[in-house]
Amino acid sequence: MPTRRATLFVTCIVDQIYPTVGQATVALLEGQGVKVSVPRGLTCCGQMAFNAGFRDEAYAVAGRTIEVLRGQGDVVLPSGSCATMIRHLYRELFAHSPYAGPAADLAARTYELTEYLVDVLGVTELGASFSGRLTYHDACHGLRFLGVQRQARALLAQVRDAEVVPLTGSAECCGFGGLFALKQHGISEAMLARKLDDLAGTEADLLVTGDASCMTQIAGGLSRRGAKLRVRHIAELLANLVEARA
Repeated sequence: MPTRRATLFVTCIVDQIYPTVGQATVALLEGQGVKVSVPRGLTCCGQMAFNAGFRDEAYAVAGRTIEVLRGQGDVVLPSGSCATMIRHLYRELFAHSPYAGPAADLAARTYELTEYLVDVLGVTELGASFSGRLTYHDACHGLRFLGVQRQARALLAQVRDAEVVPLTGSAECCGFGGLFALKQHGISEAMLARKLDDLAGTEADLLVTGDASCMTQIAGGLSRRGAKLRVRHIAELLANLVEARA
């Protein structure tokens, strides 16, 4: 059987703030026999500029991304947010442009990490273990644009020694939303407060999610409350890079 190849799109926030998430993603893919590459020159998907209304700037950044990823096979991202930009919003950004065809081609071979593991590679048992209580937050873009929901839960169900507990309002936004958290600070904080209250009700040791932006928002709120609950990316948990609390 030929070796499956995948390109890792690291994402800006993982590259700059959470490199362990990228390392965990590589470990998970390579553990399934996937040959992983990261093309030189791959940077941002252009989502930040796109969401802020800077379409010309987004076009330039995203166009470069398309060029770098030409002929690279499967593209895997540890982020439903950036995967959504490529899978769905590139079609809008590049409609009626020379990149319309290449954008559609790239969209068809781009996957969020958990859907790639479960739906493409067909695996749920990755040898992960965690001694404690876990709960899961559905990141908005992955859930609403990509339909990623069951995949993460199928993976978490196979984590040895873990008790997975439901989170009330798991599909509700944490209030981050990029610039939304800045421009609508009061609403964002109210949404975060509700999320934190729901998390407190789980009595979990660890919150797992699939987007680093949600990790940042929720972890910040937990820290300000003095809560002991930790937040980690699902890739870190599945790659056994999260230690049980002593």
